[in-house]
Amino acid sequence: MNLAAATNENLANISNVLIYSSMAVYTLAFFAHIAEWVFGSRSKVGRTAAALTAEGGATAKTARAVTVRSGGSTAVLDKPRIITRSAAGTRDVPDGPGAAGGTEKGDLYGRIAISLTTLAFLVEAGGVVARALSVQRAPWGNMYEFSITFSTVVVGVYLAFLAAKKNVRWVGLPLVTTVLLDLGIATTWLYTDSDQLVPALDSYWLWIHVSTAIFCGAVFYLGAVGTVLYLFRDGYEANLARGGKPGAFASSVLERLPSAASLDKFAYRVNAAVFPLWTFTIIAGAIWAGDAWGRYWGWDPKEVWSFITWVAYACYLHARATAGWKGRKAAYLALFAFGCWLWNYYGVNIFLSGKHSYAGV
Repeated sequence: MNLAAATNENLANISNVLIYSSMAVYTLAFFAHIAEWVFGSRSKVGRTAAALTAEGGATAKTARAVTVRSGGSTAVLDKPRIITRSAAGTRDVPDGPGAAGGTEKGDLYGRIAISLTTLAFLVEAGGVVARALSVQRAPWGNMYEFSITFSTVVVGVYLAFLAAKKNVRWVGLPLVTTVLLDLGIATTWLYTDSDQLVPALDSYWLWIHVSTAIFCGAVFYLGAVGTVLYLFRDGYEANLARGGKPGAFASSVLERLPSAASLDKFAYRVNAAVFPLWTFTIIAGAIWAGDAWGRYWGWDPKEVWSFITWVAYACYLHARATAGWKGRKAAYLALFAFGCWLWNYYGVNIFLSGKHSYAGV
C-alpha cells in the first residue's frame, strides 16, 4: 500500500470516528431538548396563554379586560396586548411561549441543547470533510455520503435560522430525533467504503446538482416539520374554539408551540423560498445528463420522481397563491410533496433500477 492510499484510508477512518462521535453528541442534545420540554411544561406563561386563547371562544379579540381588586376598590385594566401573526379569516391567537415555556430552568436546558447541537454539527461537518478528503472529490457519490451531508446541512440551516433570531427553537427536538434516525440508517444499512466515482459521475456538475438537491431537501424538511406541527396545533386550537378541554399532552406541549397561523406561514414561506432552487436542481440535472449520457431527459425513475416532486410543490404553491387554499388542505398537499421527495431518495434508489442506480447505496 502506497503512502497516498494509506493516507486516504486513515482519513476515511477519521471520518467514521467523527460521524459516530457526532451521533453521541446529538444523543446528549436529544436528552437536553427533552429536558427543556419537560421543565417548560411547568410554565405559568404557557397556561396563561392557553387561558387567554380559550377565553372568549379562543379569540384574542374578545379577551376580557383584567379586573384587579385592591383595598375595597376595583380597577379595570386594559386588555392584554397580544401580538398575532394570523391571516384574515383565521383564528386570532397568540404564539405559545416556546419549548422552554418561559421558565428559567427550561430555558437553561434549551440553551444547553442548542450548544450540544452546534457541537455535534461541527463534529459531523468534520466527518463529511474528512470523507471528501479521503476520496478527493465531493462526498456525495452514494447514499451514505448523501445522508451524512444531508443531516449536516439541515442542522446548519436550523442553526442559521437561530442565528438570524428566528423563532424556530421548537424545531430542535424533532430535528435532532430525525438526524439521529438518518445517521443510524446511514451507518447501519447504507455505509459504503470510500471509492472513486464511475466516469458518468466524475463531473463538476456533481458539485452543482447534488449540492443544491441536498440544500433543497434540508429546507423542505423544515417546512414538513412546520406543517406536521401545524396540524397538531390547529386541532388543539379548534378544540378550544369548540369549548373542549385538551388532554394532558396538548396542555403541556401544544400550547407552547407558535400559533397554527404562524406555523402555516412558516411552512409556506420556506417551501416557497426554496422551490426556485429545486427547479434549478432539475435543470442542472438535465444538463448533466446531456453531458454524461447524450440526452437531457430519458424518463429515468429518478428524473420522473424529481419532476413529480416539482409538480407537487408547484401545485401546493399555486393553490396557496391563487385558489385560496390555506390550512389543512394545503398542509396535506405539502406533506404529500415532501413524501414524494423522500420516496425519490430512499424508494427510487433502493427499489427501482435506472441510470442513477450505478452509485449503489
